[in-house]
Amino acid sequence: MQFEFATATRIVFGPGKLREAGSIVKSAGKRPLVVTGKNFKRAEPLFHLLYENKVECANFSISGEPKIQNIRDGVEFAMTENCDWVIGIGGGSVLDAGKAIAAMMRNEGDVLDYLEIIGQGKALKQSARFLAIPTTAGTGSEVTRNAVLASPEHKLKVSLRSVHMLPGVALVD
Repeated sequence: MQFEFATATRIVFGPGKLREAGSIVKSAGKRPLVVTGKNFKRAEPLFHLLYENKVECANFSISGEPKIQNIRDGVEFAMTENCDWVIGIGGGSVLDAGKAIAAMMRNEGDVLDYLEIIGQGKALKQSARFLAIPTTAGTGSEVTRNAVLASPEHKLKVSLRSVHMLPGVALVD
């Protein structure tokens, strides 16, 4: 039997661990894009920690499953806001969106170029740093190397996957 196992570089797990986000973000980059769900107010504890640590950020919210267009919009917004890395805080869909945005911030072309089945399946060469903060249990997105994206025009869900999409840190409170 042969297999490969890869997961987040660092997993910080336990009650109250969100408080460690402040020390983690100080060394991660200059300005994060914080990807949240529709109700970004659920991420207020994180925003408060960023503020306390003098880390300026930009917020990008998605609603429901991430669609290919959400990733395009997120990358464009991140670049406009001069973000150099990504934090995803939310459920599996939010984390998938964050991973995909982080990947596309460092790869040329359109996200469709890198998708399986409906795209060209090109290999990702790198990714911006990504911190995953799951708020739900079960999807495992914080420790996997793929993002499931919906393509309404193709009526399919497809994966963007690469070892480069593994979160640098999974912060599980």
